[in-house]
Amino acid sequence: MSRRSLSPTEVYKLLPRTNCRECGEENCMAFATKLVNREATLDKCPPIHEKGREASLKTLWELLKPPVKEVSISSKEATVKIGGKLVMYRHELTYHNPTAIAIDVWDDMSEEELLNRVKEVEGLSYEYIGRTLRLDLIAVRSTSNDMGRFGEAVKKIKENTRLPLVLCSLDPNVMEAGLVSYGEGRPLIYAATRDNWRDMADLALMYRCPLAISSPRDVDGLKSLARTLVEYGVEDLVLDPGTMWDGNLSDTINNFTMVRRAATKIGDELLGFPLLAVPATVWMSEGELPEIKAWREACLASMLMVRYADLMIMHSIEGWTILPTLILRENIYIDPRKPVAVESGLRTFGSPSEDSPVLVTSNFALTYYTVAADLEASGVGCYLVVTDTEGLSVESAVAGRKLTADKIAEALKASRVEEKVKHRKLIIPGRASRLSGEIEELTGWTVLVGPMDSSDIPKFLQEKWSSQPSQESGQLR
Repeated sequence: MSRRSLSPTEVYKLLPRTNCRECGEENCMAFATKLVNREATLDKCPPIHEKGREASLKTLWELLKPPVKEVSISSKEATVKIGGKLVMYRHELTYHNPTAIAIDVWDDMSEEELLNRVKEVEGLSYEYIGRTLRLDLIAVRSTSNDMGRFGEAVKKIKENTRLPLVLCSLDPNVMEAGLVSYGEGRPLIYAATRDNWRDMADLALMYRCPLAISSPRDVDGLKSLARTLVEYGVEDLVLDPGTMWDGNLSDTINNFTMVRRAATKIGDELLGFPLLAVPATVWMSEGELPEIKAWREACLASMLMVRYADLMIMHSIEGWTILPTLILRENIYIDPRKPVAVESGLRTFGSPSEDSPVLVTSNFALTYYTVAADLEASGVGCYLVVTDTEGLSVESAVAGRKLTADKIAEALKASRVEEKVKHRKLIIPGRASRLSGEIEELTGWTVLVGPMDSSDIPKFLQEKWSSQPSQESGQLR
């Protein structure tokens, strides 16, 4: 059955239909709807796992399982899940499991260089609209092709990071040395090819690790290898269709797209595995400046993330190359059905007094965190009333009647900010200026129209704020 035609009624018929509420929903139909929308999982329904319902559970699992299998890569302390995709386009249904990003290290680095790079990867952190962006894995490349050296490098890295690893070598003997050194955990073995697949498959089965298949520019060969490995008993596979820039960029993008389309639109289970991209391959080109290579890598990474890469191995870690990739990932992997919002209510900045300014904004996350950063930069203690606009920005909320004088009056009353200040002056965003008269009528507060752009808030507060009203309503001294 096509997953696009799956309805809550079809799922409901296979559920126990006891309306026991153990799943947290009012009834089984509500739970079925959540299952179809991928807002709940079958493990939330204890009755379906009872004896005698094995057939229904199996049928439900087949109906609900994602066309792209979810694969876990883990260390002792952390697990990264890749794949698990349900749809080809994010407007069909939100994407799950954000693209994992691994940064490469290599086994012929000096110990100091190796540990410094691992520390840099582990320590990269960036705050973006209330979320902390980080890197996910470390890819250990065997450039020496020496078993002892590779095993030692893997051991040192494991001792100095909690991040899971991708072990990169085409030599099964070198790979096994790395797996022995790794010990507990499930690193990704990269990679099996038509020449070494049997030995790599044996390692994947012996150490219970996921296995990546590499077949550059040959989707048919990739599918053939996947069939062979599945029949051999390897269940957790990752597909690498090849990543190229010079002269073959269009082939790279097309191959990634074709593989994902085959899985999600046609239901080809042999291609229904996570996709691995290696933007770091741009560093193999000769005679180019490092800045050019880093720029190309960032461009390639952004293209492949949009075109369905579930895991990427990158080389450059400079902020100007890696941060745009992390931010793009954050923007892609949000639920398009739900605006990114923060909780409404009163926020305090600095050490406000009874003479401090009171401002209003929306609860759209990007708006809130931008305004919050600008208020902190001003150094002025103040209060901020965050109004529930259902996650819309100020301008959109005003246009869509999600930010109205009534809502601001309600938020102002609920915040009880009038108990904290002795004045009655409220600063509203410049883009909500047309609400000023209505707000004054409903609240009795004097409305002061702030700047159009929040970056002007520090200057606005520093130069114009006064807790005492002037002769003209709505004006600042």
